[in-house]
Amino acid sequence: MLCIHLKNTDPYFCLAAEEYLLKNFSEDIFMLWQSKNAVVVGKHQNVAAEINHRFVHENNIAVCRRISGGGTVFHDAGNVNFTFIKNVKSPAEISFKVFTAPVVEALAKLGIEATTSGRNDLLINGLKISGNAEHVYKNRVLHHGTLLFNSDLENLGQAIKVTPGKYEGKAVQSNRSPVANISQFLKTPMTTSEFIQFLLGVQLENRENSLYNLNENDIQTIEKHSSEKFRTWEWNFGYSPKYIFSNHVEIEGKSLSIRLVVEKGIIVEAEIGGDYLSEVQTKLNQKNLLQKRHDFNEIKKVLSDAENQIIYSFF
Repeated sequence: MLCIHLKNTDPYFCLAAEEYLLKNFSEDIFMLWQSKNAVVVGKHQNVAAEINHRFVHENNIAVCRRISGGGTVFHDAGNVNFTFIKNVKSPAEISFKVFTAPVVEALAKLGIEATTSGRNDLLINGLKISGNAEHVYKNRVLHHGTLLFNSDLENLGQAIKVTPGKYEGKAVQSNRSPVANISQFLKTPMTTSEFIQFLLGVQLENRENSLYNLNENDIQTIEKHSSEKFRTWEWNFGYSPKYIFSNHVEIEGKSLSIRLVVEKGIIVEAEIGGDYLSEVQTKLNQKNLLQKRHDFNEIKKVLSDAENQIIYSFF
């Protein structure tokens, strides 16, 4: 098995690297990587319904979509992501337990007992420290997961804090769980870098495993793939299933109600009610919203005179 410590912390590059290694290599692979602050949604999720738009926008948090299913996770410098890519002969070999077992065993070496709730996650004392997901390509399976080692749990909570009931659709919804950092359970303190080296060392104890560093061709190909897919609005937002967004807010003693029908990230129907806007403004905005992206900057262009508080009510 090839063992890789990916040094690039751009979340789009990292996600592109996973797909590149899955589809262009024949070897089994174990990879560790971190990314800058990012919310990463599952392939079949409605990204708009999974993020706190105001917090994400104001804190420059990247929004990304991965190729695997499952729920939304938060990445930052204190989170360590692990990826297993394995050749399989039959679907019977595809099991979350097969891929989480090496992580559980590694944590046991640190005196930490990790368990699973049965919902594709790992827990310590009932608190979630890892969310996992998988993607199958031909005879290869990609399994990846987060390891909250020393993450900013306040940022995590705020970035994915959403108000239920605003979005209707068939998208997969996340199950929110109480979380914790692995570092708080360690008997002997260690840094995130030391934790990564520990996990890498555990895999390299097997003499059949070896380190692999991405070469220049690998990096260039991944960068190209990242730009053409993982950085695009069409993939991150436009890939969301059709949904209906509804909201009602009270502003300065007046009301504003909104209903949007969105397909592939594009507003195809718009209804605005309440007495906050004049009848003329309401009709004009309803018309101008059509065929626009359900996106903060696009909405801001349409509602050019509105304050951010108003614009955020459209999410």
